[in-house]
Amino acid sequence: MNSLASALVLHKKIKTTETKAKELRRFIEPLITKAKIGNLHKRRQVIKFLSDSVTDKLFGDIVPSYKERPGGYTRIIKLAPRQSDGAKMAQIEFV
Repeated sequence: MNSLASALVLHKKIKTTETKAKELRRFIEPLITKAKIGNLHKRRQVIKFLSDSVTDKLFGDIVPSYKERPGGYTRIIKLAPRQSDGAKMAQIEFV
């Protein structure tokens, strides 16, 4: 989950299976809520899950746009099934 969360923060949207997208939403939204507080303790809590460079991007680029938003920072868009194995695909992105 850490690598998917890092990819989402770096690229602002990723394609993955629908199940992984739903789990990623449950993982990343509390991290953004913690990052909105912005103190050192919350920053260290986020660093436990994301690398330093990804945390810097989260705190610097993404969180300021969500200061007034109470939740629901991500959107999941369902895509066509994957050709090779027919897995349900989805795109998760920041709102």
